[in-house]
Amino acid sequence: MDHSGRTMLSDKVLQSHGGEKPHIWSSLEGGSRIDIGKQIFCNRSLNMRNIVAIGFDMDYTLAQYKPETFESLAYEGTVRKLVYDLGYPQELLEWTFDWKYMVRGLVLDKKRGNILKMDRHKYVKVAYHGFRELSKEDKVGTYGNTFIRDSFDEPDYALIDTLFSLAEAYLFAQLVDLRDNNPGKVPEGADYPRMYKDVRAAVDLCHRDGTLKQVVAKDPKRYINEDTSIVPMLKMLRNSGRLTFLVTNSLWDYTNIVMNFLCAWHTLDGGITCKFDWLQYFDVVITGSAKPGFFLEDNRANIFEVEPESGMLLNTDNGTPMPQVGSTSPKMLPKGLNKRYRVFQGGSVGHLHKLLSIESSTQVLYVGDHIYGDILRSKKVLGWRTMLVVPELEREVELLWELRDTRKQLRLLRNERDLVEDRVHHLKWSLKFESLGDDEKQNMISSLGELESQRDQVRLAHQQAQGDYHQKFHKIWGQLMKTGYQNSRFAHQVERFACLYTSQVSNLSLYSPDKCYRPSEDFMPHEFHILPS
Repeated sequence: MDHSGRTMLSDKVLQSHGGEKPHIWSSLEGGSRIDIGKQIFCNRSLNMRNIVAIGFDMDYTLAQYKPETFESLAYEGTVRKLVYDLGYPQELLEWTFDWKYMVRGLVLDKKRGNILKMDRHKYVKVAYHGFRELSKEDKVGTYGNTFIRDSFDEPDYALIDTLFSLAEAYLFAQLVDLRDNNPGKVPEGADYPRMYKDVRAAVDLCHRDGTLKQVVAKDPKRYINEDTSIVPMLKMLRNSGRLTFLVTNSLWDYTNIVMNFLCAWHTLDGGITCKFDWLQYFDVVITGSAKPGFFLEDNRANIFEVEPESGMLLNTDNGTPMPQVGSTSPKMLPKGLNKRYRVFQGGSVGHLHKLLSIESSTQVLYVGDHIYGDILRSKKVLGWRTMLVVPELEREVELLWELRDTRKQLRLLRNERDLVEDRVHHLKWSLKFESLGDDEKQNMISSLGELESQRDQVRLAHQQAQGDYHQKFHKIWGQLMKTGYQNSRFAHQVERFACLYTSQVSNLSLYSPDKCYRPSEDFMPHEFHILPS
């Protein structure tokens, strides 16, 4: 727990249960049990009755990619671009990728080749240079000067705030080690910032030439998790009278393949048959949206209608169909496809609001996985309500429950450590400022020595226990939502920008579409220490 009184809601829920595993009961018919890992957590009150339209991102929101296959594919594609297009040595092709090593919420220091994890106050608590952990002295010397505290933002830093970024972060660390150990093997003039720039360029090349998506499209089941709850969720939301929309940066051809897979249009041999039936679950689909620029109100991007069968782009007048050259009427949709389900490419949020007849931004709930690309812009610029999908959350809260006794022991050790340190400070003050007799002074010096020895033992025990505890979550970076006793920078961003957060988008299907979500009570530090038992 964060002793400042600021805790993530998942922490608060865990605190409120005794010996039984935390759960709630669904308000839907049948009242099914919702385990802690599937719950939706609330940072700001949200009454779903006020929501008119619910929108979704596709990649890593509706479509959850398998990191062991998809991230490895992204890593391998990026390495090939570095070797064959950007002049890096062939030995990179022999490198391997540990998809479990990096986590979201890290910050890359491009200038120094360091990878950082910090708390919500931007104090660096864990730091690595490549794969070598920095000593406490190096860490404090580089990042500990409060008078020149960095913002840790672009252009000198890169934020690992999406699961898509994990492979490039790992590759950057490998290149840092290669340059340090064999500087002659990297291209001439390739310092740490240049290497990061090259990694980003290689990633962009993979996306531009379709390297990744072509492979995924051939075998979606190998790279994307099946989720049979998505279609029932969409049906439930639409039956409740909500409008639904999809806004994705992916283009129409790939979007259609992925959505067909998610909506279970499979052939008998397990392949994907690309139909358009899934469009019935959305009022508007916008592909190639170029988020986060899509959310800017002054965005003047043109919006084109997509003809689903051919993928042809048709001109529109701000979303309204226009007669094509040589025709006196707008192009009709494929036979059997309801004309109210429309697909577009490009445009801006202004076009979307017009297409859905949205009167107020607060009537929109948008669900995405990317703090900056999906959540921050839509929340901060537009005032949309937001829900962040955090797949790592399910395992995190399960571990929090399993380790609840360890957490209690850590609190006891910290309290004991604080108590001993207070007594040490008091004795030192007395020896320095009080008038004492020789015998009394000698007794105090003896007691001080014993207390300092006890303090060192308790401090070591506490540090070791805390390290063991954090390694249960991740061997290097620890708990996703914590850095030491403070909320991590990632948790702070979740708290600031996400009205709701949960592990999977389909968890929405476990709750009433008219539910009123309310946060738990926050506590200031002075309140936290006098809470009723």
